[in-house]
Order: sequence, then structure tokens, then C-alpha cells
Amino acid sequence: MTPRRTLATAGRVLTQIRHDPRTVVLLLVVPSLLIGLVAWLFDDTPVFQQIGPAMLALFPFIIMFLVTSIATLRERRSGTLERLLSLPLSKLDFILGYALAFGLLAVLQATIAATFAVAVCGLEIEGSLGLLLAVAVSDAVLGTTLGLLASAFARTEFQVVQFMPAIVFPQVLLGGVLIRRDEMPPVLEAISDWLPLSHAIDALNAVATGSEDDGYVVGQLLILAAFAVGAIVLGSITLRRRTQ
Repeated sequence: MTPRRTLATAGRVLTQIRHDPRTVVLLLVVPSLLIGLVAWLFDDTPVFQQIGPAMLALFPFIIMFLVTSIATLRERRSGTLERLLSLPLSKLDFILGYALAFGLLAVLQATIAATFAVAVCGLEIEGSLGLLLAVAVSDAVLGTTLGLLASAFARTEFQVVQFMPAIVFPQVLLGGVLIRRDEMPPVLEAISDWLPLSHAIDALNAVATGSEDDGYVVGQLLILAAFAVGAIVLGSITLRRRTQ
């Protein structure tokens, strides 16, 4: 891995995205709009206060997963990746460059979404706002890294969408949005312990309600970081030069 090449890859990706206003809107604005829609839907009820932290985990995670996986796949389908790897650029440089570029966008996205949820939608936070932002950003970065991993296996954009039921939907269903994880059947609760989104939702709920101390939230952040690093390493190992 060469930091200069990684940074050059990240800069190229950010330049491409800057010239695509629709992608910028999708990344930075749509999650906040969806959170606002949920808040409006449950206006004058306590429901948004209960599910708001989970929404702050779900929408950025899903959007970062989709955009990152499709953008990376297009690099392979267009032959760009093959040309880049013919230069002194390793697969790890490529993956890290993409992770850095979309990670920076994830920081902006999560910061905007969290600020919007608290300041505009009225989500009440009993814990630290700094920890709330840290978890929201880690969750969005996690969506980015899992998107990079999925793109290594997909051959078409349609196959990326097919990964949604396999990678994203189980995490949504077992993450504690529909029912508390400790109220699930024991087998499903055990499975949910191995799903990264569950830990993001648990951490956001803990910060929102103040039900756990900061040490618990930091522990969940470390788990999210481990999943993200694992996805990057596995993605760099399995990435193919081009799609046949």
C-alpha cells in the first residue's frame, strides 16, 4: 500500500462525484429527507422518539451501500480498474482510496442527517451528541465498506441490487427495529449479534436514551470498526480486475 496512490485514487473519486449532482443529492440530502418523512408521519406521537435512532442508522447505511457498490462496479465494467491496476496501483490502494473518498462523504452525510434529526425533527438525545455523531458516521462508513465488498462479487448493477436481500434486509429485520433484540427467539438473537447493523442500532439507542454508559457505546464503535476493516481487507483480496 502506498499512501500517495491511495490519496490520488480518493481524489479522483471525489472529483467524479463532484461533477454528478444527482449522486451528491442522493448521498447528502436523501437520508435527511427520509428521516424527516418518518418524523412527519409520526408527528404528535412518541413513535419517532422510539425509532428515530434506528432510522439514523438505516437510511445512511443503505444509501452508502448502494452508491458505493454500484460506483465501484462501474469501474470494473468500464475497464477503468484494469487500466489502473496495470499501473503501480495495488488492489488495496484502490479499495482504500474508494473507502477514503466515500468515507469522507459518509462523514458529511451522517453529520447532516444526525443534525437534521435532532435540530429539525426534534429527536431527543439523553447522551452525548458527540457519541451520536460518532456512531452515525461509523454506521455510514460501514455501509461504504460493505458496498465495496459486495461490488467485488457482483457482475452487474442488477446483481448489486440482488445483494440487498442477502446483506442488508436481514440486518434490518434482526437489528432491533421491528422488535427488541432481547425479545427475539434465542436463535435469531444470536444471529443478530453477528450482524454489524445491530450494534450500530444498539449504540444509537443507548446514546438516545442514556440507558448505557459511554464505555458501552465505545465498545460498539470498536465492533463496527472491526467489521469495516474486515470488509476492506476481504474486498481487496476478492476484487477482480474486470467483469466478464
